[in-house]
Amino acid sequence: MSGTNTVRERTASPWQRLVTASGGANRWVVLLVLCVSLVLVALDATILHVAVPAVTSDLRPGSIELLWIVDAYPLVCASLLILFGTLGDRVGRRRVLLLGYALFGVASAVAALAATAQVLIAARVLLGIGGAMIMPATLSIIRQVFPDRRERATAIGIWTAVAAVGAATGPVLGGFLVENFWWGSVFLINIPLMALLLPAARWLLPESRGTGHGPWDVLGALMAAAGILGLVLGVKRVGAGEDVLGLRTLAPLLLGTLLLVLFVRRQKRRADPLIDIRMFSRPTFATSVGCIVLAMLALVGLELIAVQYLQLVLGLSPLETGLRLLPLTFAAMAAGASGSYTLHRIGPRAMVSLGFVLTALAVLCLTLMGQHDRPALLTAGFVLLGFGLQSTLFGAYESMLSEAPVAQAGGAAAIGETSYQLGAGMGIALLGSVMNAAYAPGLAHVPGVPAADSAGAAHSLGEAYQIAAALGGGPGQSLYHAARSAFVHGLHVTLFVSAGLLLLGALAALRLPKVMDCAAAEEEAAAGAPTGTGTVTLPAQPGGESAARPRRVRVPAPAARHSTVEPAGSGRAAP
Repeated sequence: MSGTNTVRERTASPWQRLVTASGGANRWVVLLVLCVSLVLVALDATILHVAVPAVTSDLRPGSIELLWIVDAYPLVCASLLILFGTLGDRVGRRRVLLLGYALFGVASAVAALAATAQVLIAARVLLGIGGAMIMPATLSIIRQVFPDRRERATAIGIWTAVAAVGAATGPVLGGFLVENFWWGSVFLINIPLMALLLPAARWLLPESRGTGHGPWDVLGALMAAAGILGLVLGVKRVGAGEDVLGLRTLAPLLLGTLLLVLFVRRQKRRADPLIDIRMFSRPTFATSVGCIVLAMLALVGLELIAVQYLQLVLGLSPLETGLRLLPLTFAAMAAGASGSYTLHRIGPRAMVSLGFVLTALAVLCLTLMGQHDRPALLTAGFVLLGFGLQSTLFGAYESMLSEAPVAQAGGAAAIGETSYQLGAGMGIALLGSVMNAAYAPGLAHVPGVPAADSAGAAHSLGEAYQIAAALGGGPGQSLYHAARSAFVHGLHVTLFVSAGLLLLGALAALRLPKVMDCAAAEEEAAAGAPTGTGTVTLPAQPGGESAARPRRVRVPAPAARHSTVEPAGSGRAAP
């Protein structure tokens, strides 16, 4: 019944009682389990990048197969986030999370032992499915177990910092494993951690779900998945340099857009929609989603170009490149750790806007980079970049999740994660296109270099180096220096464009609330929201004497009136 939250607890050890029945200690243990699982999902998004040469040497994939080896995971993950996020709201978020753990572990073993490119692609698809089951569930469970907004802000700060750590640590860990073992080890490390996480999550995490009224819209979920897949695939192909008006790019973009438009219309007509589209009519929710897209657009596009700069211009190894990016990770951790305090002190509007402005200043600082290494400048720029972007993402995620009804936490989390993935793909496409447009003209007329070679060198800096080495002598040296100079010029142009987009984000964030409203739930209850009751049954005591007398406790309705929650091990949702 609406307004009622029934909690049952079965016989448990003293430690489990501490974890699942205490007034508050359990939620931080829950957060720890969720963050460990998030690290693995974030790691797999970037850890394979440095292993691509080893995979190419061992499996001999074709160009299309290699593309799918790299892209299958993020494409599948992004397309299925809404499907599994809303499914978790219906059948149980912990249930979906546990299935995701199991699938992720199995897929990791298949990927590590893959003997052909086709098997590796299939394993990466399964990893994407597992990741899509895990990511929205972690955020929606946080929304459920942290009803107090101040504590939830702290939890989301830790969650976003962990996501940044996982993504940034991927290249470093991947470089270490590839240099010391073999490429399959980048997947093999997932298996023991998943083997520990699966029973721990089954034991410790609470089950929760939304109202569950009406049938789950399977057709709508598939439409959303196919639409997002088409949109992300088209954006990625634009980022790879393919013609925007070409059939391979335009077809998935148009089809994806059409399916998403039909999905939105379908959700508006249904009495029990997967996602309440009316959430986007709330300025806070819609603005937060837009800020996530803009922040990721800047971050991923800049990271990709920065990695190319560090490796191809400064000549650093993959491991050295990863280490150079660590200041960005540490700054992001600091921003996440202090985010709750900052958000409470200055409010969402100021925090997100200032985060964008700080990031723009960091980007402008990085325009001072040239063809020679300036470690202090790079470190300062990366620190500002990490702190500013993490502050922006933290404020946007917290505002978005707090604005969404708790019964639709899975759908809201899926929207946030989809925005994250779309922003990342758009960043690579947009900033990559700007980079190519600014880089190519610098190689149009290089003295002594044939026109065909100049045209080939204009594709990328790595290809320019190969052509320069093949030419040799004076022409080769001229092409080498011209390519480096053109790349640095393109980098500067891209950084200026990125700074402009970030400042637009700062303006958009002015629509967010000025203050962090921590009393909304209390005001809702005072306005007439029903207060629920719950029953807690304590485990039997030693010696056969039962202490299992039901005890009536009052549960604030705003935190649970649209959902049912039961502690770990209860096996089914309360009625």
